[in-house]
Amino acid sequence: MNFEKEMYGRLLLGDKVAVARAISIIENEDRDAKELLDAIYEKVGRAYRVGITGPPGAGKSTLVSKLALKMSEIGKKVGIIAVDPTSPFTGGALLGDRIRMMDLSLREGIFIRSMATRGSLGGLSKTSHQAADILDAAGFDFVLLETVGVGQSELDVVETADTTVVVLTPESGDSVQAMKAGLMEIADFFVLNKADRPGVDQSYNAITAMLEIATGQHNVVKNSNGWIPFIVKTVASENKGIDEVLTGISKHAEYLVSTNKLIAKRRERIKKVVKEAVQDILTKRFWTSEKIKFLEENLNKVVENKISAYKLVEDLTKS
Repeated sequence: MNFEKEMYGRLLLGDKVAVARAISIIENEDRDAKELLDAIYEKVGRAYRVGITGPPGAGKSTLVSKLALKMSEIGKKVGIIAVDPTSPFTGGALLGDRIRMMDLSLREGIFIRSMATRGSLGGLSKTSHQAADILDAAGFDFVLLETVGVGQSELDVVETADTTVVVLTPESGDSVQAMKAGLMEIADFFVLNKADRPGVDQSYNAITAMLEIATGQHNVVKNSNGWIPFIVKTVASENKGIDEVLTGISKHAEYLVSTNKLIAKRRERIKKVVKEAVQDILTKRFWTSEKIKFLEENLNKVVENKISAYKLVEDLTKS
């Protein structure tokens, strides 16, 4: 493994340079990535992972910044993975949360990494959970995963985080958006941010009403069996309500531990990782140069309606 022994030792001590280098190896799918992940895995499982999701413009980055600072002030090490849309030119993160959080990144015990979605539609990049493993092994107490904020496709965060926080605002019908996007089902609790703006009480009441319907009549909310999601009002830009958000995370963590659901949740996470890894391996094995050539040679037959796309698939899988 090219990740030197000295650098590996520094990684386990939480050295920021070593952590950044390790995540780059993972993100770039370097040949040493698998060996590195194997090496650190016995150290994984101590960090608590919090997903921060919600529609664009809800103030997720500001909330993450203030939350990380609060955690740091009470002596916790915090790793932040901020997932941004992919640049069509470089394949890198387009918005660059590291720039927006530059002051925070200079603080001891806080590490920030901006990662590109690279085509993932679930709000997180494919390597986000692996980067979280790196931060976990490096001794961080919390890993905050801020999703890209695509609104309709944020469900991956549930399978990666231990606690999922959905951030909404009073404006632009976020409560309706939440219902349409399935955010009602994935939230362990809600943060109603920018609560100093008009319409906050109406939004609060609307979300409360939907929660009562979901938990009381249809029992469709993900954690309704023993855990009822709640709402925290914040004005993150003014550092208001951050203590309450941290308390909400702690309460949910205690609930998961006391009911043995944290282990079950992490078991499902591992299952998903294994399935995705197997799928990637099989896909790479399948698309040999001969298969790609066969596909190219027969595409016109589909375009000219001589055979169906399904017949081409059948021929590909048996050739």
